Amino acid sequence: MSFAPDITEQLARARADLRMGVPVVFAGPSGVLVLAAETLAPQRLADVLALGGTPVLAITARRATTLKARAYDGDLARVILPEDATPAWVHSIANPADDLRAPLKGPFNCARGGNADAHRAALRLTKSARLLPAALVLDLPDARGFAATHGLTCLDLATAAPALEERSPLYPVVNARLPMEASEAGRLHVFRPEDGGEEHYAIEIGRPDRSKPVLTRLHSACFTGDLMGSLKCDCGPQLHAALAQMGAEGHGVLLYLNQEGRGIGLANKMRAYSLQDQGFDTVEANHRLGFEDDERDFRLGSDILKSMGFSAVRLLTNNPRKVEMMQASGIDVTERVPLAVGENRHNSAYLATKAAKSGHLL
Repeated sequence: MSFAPDITEQLARARADLRMGVPVVFAGPSGVLVLAAETLAPQRLADVLALGGTPVLAITARRATTLKARAYDGDLARVILPEDATPAWVHSIANPADDLRAPLKGPFNCARGGNADAHRAALRLTKSARLLPAALVLDLPDARGFAATHGLTCLDLATAAPALEERSPLYPVVNARLPMEASEAGRLHVFRPEDGGEEHYAIEIGRPDRSKPVLTRLHSACFTGDLMGSLKCDCGPQLHAALAQMGAEGHGVLLYLNQEGRGIGLANKMRAYSLQDQGFDTVEANHRLGFEDDERDFRLGSDILKSMGFSAVRLLTNNPRKVEMMQASGIDVTERVPLAVGENRHNSAYLATKAAKSGHLL
């Protein structure tokens, strides 16, 4: 009998620790201490520097390109901290908010050679914690002993790294009748991931026949557009138009996936908005932050549909990538149903970027 947390539970702890500025440890052939750059406090940095060794700031290749730092590891760069590094310096490397005001941050001395697996896992962990993808990393000769001495969450690298790449299983929690403006025959299903992450929802309109393709919308949560009526995107109009069409047809399923800001979280989405105000488009802003064009995983939608008993859909989308991922995940897309609504003078450039760089059919 053991009450010790498994790797999924340990990773959930580690995400919470990093968000609060608490270090975590990866143990393995090359054990390391990891701190999220975004939440790095002055005393924590002083403590790391006092340990000696050569601390590095791991950043993604996307961010490295912006900073003109050498990404010797291909997908990431390990920027060696200068002796006079301050928390402000670390934050400026991680956060592009002041890039245009102070563009010359280098030259940087970047580590090359050796194993970067722990640094790669550290970046994946910060991303999954909805933090900026940048981590302060220091090699530890006795990682497990260090973690035990200081009461830190200790993750086995060989076990944690593949777990970070897997999507968590989703389990149905509850469903209940939900009359809505679009349809009084509504029902809300709540799905909870095993890893303690954000819950996802399915809004079922009517009683769709499970043996036939169901009108379906994969909708990523958008606090600004769905709730606040933002004019910077077309999310709110798409949400309401999809529900209205399902209501008119008498059946459908809208999957509301909590993947705000193309999967980077609301705070990072607002950072991207700030960069857009500086003249960068959506994709460029994500890259400067260190993210890919789109960090969402639409396979979550196929998991939910299968759980609900559906195997084929008529997909309401302008995004061919959604169609491809549904097909690859075992959901037959019998028809792509266009959903072109919500263009205005505030989002016309945003929509043009979606078409030109993300392949949306607008």
